[in-house]
Amino acid sequence: MTDQKQDFGGLRAPDVYDVASNALRFLAVDAVEQANSGHPGTPMAMAPVIYRLFTQVLRHDSKQPDWPDRDRFVLSGGHASMLLYGALHLSGYDLAIDDLKRFRRYPSRCPGHPERGMTPGVEVTTGPLGQGVANAVGLALAERMAADEFNVPEAAVVDHRTWVLCGDGDMMEGIASEASSLAGHLRLEKLTILYDSNAVTLDGPSSLSLDEEVATRYLAYGFRVLRITDVDDFDQVDATLLTAMQTKGQPTLVIMNSHIGMGSPFHDDHRAHGAALGAEAVLSTREQLQWPHPPFVVPDEAYAAWRPDRQSGYEEWVDCCQRASTADPERFAEYKRRVLDQVLGESAFEWPEYEDGSSVSTRVALGAALRAAADRIPEIVGGAADVESSTETRLSTQITWPNYQGRDIYFGVREHAMAAITNGIGAHGGFLPFASTFFVFSDYLKPALRLSSIMELHTLFIFTHDSIALGEDGTTHQPVEQLAGLRAMPGIVVLRPADARETSASVAFALRRTEGPTVLVLSRQGLPVLAGTAEVSTDSLSGHRLRDGDDLTLVATGSEVSLALDAAKLLESQGIMTGVVSVPSLELLRARPAEEREALLGTAPRVALEAASSFGWYEFVDSVIGMNRFGGSGRKDEVLEAFGFTPEQVVGSVRAILGGK
Repeated sequence: MTDQKQDFGGLRAPDVYDVASNALRFLAVDAVEQANSGHPGTPMAMAPVIYRLFTQVLRHDSKQPDWPDRDRFVLSGGHASMLLYGALHLSGYDLAIDDLKRFRRYPSRCPGHPERGMTPGVEVTTGPLGQGVANAVGLALAERMAADEFNVPEAAVVDHRTWVLCGDGDMMEGIASEASSLAGHLRLEKLTILYDSNAVTLDGPSSLSLDEEVATRYLAYGFRVLRITDVDDFDQVDATLLTAMQTKGQPTLVIMNSHIGMGSPFHDDHRAHGAALGAEAVLSTREQLQWPHPPFVVPDEAYAAWRPDRQSGYEEWVDCCQRASTADPERFAEYKRRVLDQVLGESAFEWPEYEDGSSVSTRVALGAALRAAADRIPEIVGGAADVESSTETRLSTQITWPNYQGRDIYFGVREHAMAAITNGIGAHGGFLPFASTFFVFSDYLKPALRLSSIMELHTLFIFTHDSIALGEDGTTHQPVEQLAGLRAMPGIVVLRPADARETSASVAFALRRTEGPTVLVLSRQGLPVLAGTAEVSTDSLSGHRLRDGDDLTLVATGSEVSLALDAAKLLESQGIMTGVVSVPSLELLRARPAEEREALLGTAPRVALEAASSFGWYEFVDSVIGMNRFGGSGRKDEVLEAFGFTPEQVVGSVRAILGGK
């Protein structure tokens, strides 16, 4: 594909520029006013930049909003959503004035914060500040990986940029710093961060909490730093955006000095940030900006300015695909499968085989299964938060500048950014990304995992070192409440396999489940390969019976399944016939028809066994042997015994539950 457009041209008269900018400003003002809720200040400030970005810079097509080689635009400060909705409407996307009038109403195509899949032109779901910055890093990284893999000298079918607009709040959130640091390290030259530095936050001037020199920080990250001192100076805006597009070898930060609530009585005032202006202020603003039009009325000249006669790049990309198909048919066929058709690769996996009774930690089994799958599915990529050797997730070679064709992403100790970057890769398309770390550190990335679920992304989160059996590292590293927390999150499936075979089945399930993220929770310590899992499959992950017994049923997950089997044998020797059910996923168990679930669990008293919080179990069982406090530091066997997780202690607990029977 040819280089990005080097001469903006188009409608440049100041009066047209003002009409176009004001059209966007007042769509935001009117929508927020009608909803009596929202954030008008940033749209009023940034309208000129977004106008030039959408009409002269972005390669996008309102009639083909999802074409793969479009430029990506992310609004990280999702509270300013009317800035994006207004720009999409004015640019000709399928978003009508009537949709804008339902801003922040339910149901609505214009929710309070942008949501992927709900509104054409919205790339990712943003709202929590900083997430969009990290998503944009993932989008830009995915572009570089795809370009290295699929472009040929005759045709660059992957050649697009990622732009993200953020503000002071994003800059304060640690996730943006984590992600930007990695972006600089990876030299993602097609990433541009547009930083709206308006010196205002919700509570007042940003100087209440922020006085650092952001430019210096980003220079240290390896960014090129540019400035727009006046966002209403369209010559300066155009020249700076063009310079950002021409930057090579490093990402770009554009610091833009703007005036929140521009033209209103709350000009440069934090009161323009998070509330409607009010009828009197809206009238004053219309007079100040010479906008005589009623609410939600856009003059024809504004639409003309927002829809200039220029090539979107879509037709050129179609021709480029034809050249690529001729030049390298096999490579283009793979590009088409992954990016256009989005069909998962070969499914006839050759899973590792295990002998009954052998000891294999489920994290080791995960690594073996993941590599077996990656051999057949080239779109699998991912990495760890500097614990790849511990999570067993190494696939092949490192993805880094200048060669992005590896499979392993070294995220560094950046759990939160890792997860949000993974979301960006998943949202980009063409890859099936995973992220991994110790289970207790899922707390560090939970907001991004939540957004992955909201977006229904096909992502995989791998958490190892899953219980108090971690031992010596003590309470800070021993997850207790994390299982209950993730199980409470809508839209995800949490799998805690009992042995190596259940782990392989869990990986197979995660690869095929496309409607949201899947979480695998895995042991550090070796676990016996169970005779009853020889025929386990993805259908078994909602629960399967390993042992029959009419007096009692022990229901367990992960490392406690083998403990339940040992305890069941002791109970049987004491005359209590005990069944054992392995339930890798409570979500899948809940989804089974009620009659199947009841048949699986049986009519005998049910006791759950899990070395974690008992919260959430009582939906399925009568009693729980679990952890209702933090763990402790010591050898694995010492810690398990200290908290009642030996076969003999389980028998004693069960007998107490049964009233001494």
